[in-house]
Parts: sequence; C-alpha cells; structure tokens
Amino acid sequence: MHLVLISGLSGSGKSIALNVLEDGGYYCVDNLPSGLLPQLIDCLAAQGYNKVGVAMDVRGGAGIRELPKLLAHLKEKVELRFLFLDTKDDTLLKRFSETRRRHPLANEGHTLVEAIREERELLEEIATLGHHIDTSDLKAASLREWVKQFIAVDPGHGLTLLFQSFGFKHGIPLDADLVFDVRCLPNPHYDPELRPLTGRDRPVIDYLEAQPEVGRMAADIFHFVSQWLPSYIRDSRSYLTVAVGCTGGQHRSVYLAEWLSRQFRDGEGESSDDGLRVLLRHRQLAEGGK
Repeated sequence: MHLVLISGLSGSGKSIALNVLEDGGYYCVDNLPSGLLPQLIDCLAAQGYNKVGVAMDVRGGAGIRELPKLLAHLKEKVELRFLFLDTKDDTLLKRFSETRRRHPLANEGHTLVEAIREERELLEEIATLGHHIDTSDLKAASLREWVKQFIAVDPGHGLTLLFQSFGFKHGIPLDADLVFDVRCLPNPHYDPELRPLTGRDRPVIDYLEAQPEVGRMAADIFHFVSQWLPSYIRDSRSYLTVAVGCTGGQHRSVYLAEWLSRQFRDGEGESSDDGLRVLLRHRQLAEGGK
C-alpha cells in the first residue's frame, strides 16, 4: 500500500493537499485520530485499496504526539511518505481573520495567537518527520503543483535535492535546510530594463553571467552542497531543501537556483548517483504567478 500522511498547522493548506491526493486516485480520510490509523490501514488493505491519503492534526486530540512511534511501526507494513505543511504565524492570523474560521484550539481562555503557539508546540516533533513545505507565500495553485511533485517522487528513489529561490524581504522559508544569502551580488533590479524580468530571462542571465563574483558564488555553493550531500544521504534523509535568497526573490536567487539545479540534474555533483532526484521551486515567482 502507498500511504501518504499529511499534517501541519491549522490553516496551512492541508485540505488543498488532501484534495490533490483524492484527484490522484487516493482513498482519502481527513481528521483521523492517530490511534485509529492501524485499523484503517488493515481495513482498506483488506478491501484492496493500494493508495491511501490521511490528514492528521491537533483536531484528533493529544494522540498526535504518538505519531512518530506509530510511523516507525507502519513503515514495516506500507510504503509511507509524510508531508508537513507549515505557515508563519502572521500569515495564519491573517487567514483566520479573513475566513472567520475558529481555530481548533481556540476557546474562551485562549486567544488566536495563543492557540497557534500551542499548536506549533504540539506539532514540533512531528514537523521533522518528512517533507516540509512552507505555504506562507503560496497561492493554492502553486501548493497543488508542489504536492503533485511530492507524490510523484518514488519513495524508494533516494534523496530528493530541492533548490528553492526566495526573497529575504519576505522572510526565510520555514522549510529550508540550508540557506545561502546572495544579496551581496550585483542586482539587476537597478537596471530599468531588467527590473520587470526574472532570473529565468535571457537578458538577466547575460547580465549576471558577465559578473565574475556571480560565477564565484555559484561555484562555492555548488561545491559546498556537492561535498556535504553524501553526509545527508547517509543520514537517511528523503529531502534536502537548499534555499537561495536575494532581496526580492526575482533575479539573483532565481538565476542561481536554476543554475544549481541544472548542475546536479546533469550529474555533475561529486556525490551524484542514480538515486538523486532534483527539484526546483521559486517561492516569490510562485506567489506572483510568474
């Protein structure tokens, strides 16, 4: 059985992710208490279901804390992947305010801010169990695409190396494992002709490749990731997210994330092998629909 578990903070987009699974042919269950998961798996397996998606969070009670032990047991029975959706507090406050939904931990003695803080503490341990996606700046369409990428990855394929560009003025991504700051590089933003373009457009590419320090920065990041990648693979990681940030997340970081993904996708890394899968995401371009 292929089992995809989804968890995360309330308001982070779990319903969207579960809908993607359902559209992909998964039998989906929302808001399942963790203690019922083994029985559900046995029941669905007996009925012949081989693709199952389950969303579990604090709505199921304090038993969510037992999920790490439960997953260790389930891995012996099913092909398991875990997706955790995270979002910054200010974004969650805005989403709950706009939708006027009640937070599951909010009550007469808890403010919304306190409920979010308590939920984050309850989920702190399980947030590290699988692939982490920061949905703070994502539109629903971008989140759907990223979840599709996640379920398309063969869980037996080995480590997935994800390069993500972002803008520091929007905050560091919550899902980043390694963060590289490239704001010291020449900025195409100050050229009026280049300002509306992105790091994927040829004029911006030509501008950046003409700057010697850009080439040195790219080579240094490449060699660092390449050198340490075997250690992350030995650590039995499924995903490693390398975030590259400039000021706005439109030019320099986009160019470098594109360049780095090509180097590792083409097998030029010192540690590349058949078990390495490379993905590319642009957080601020996804936010703006570019």
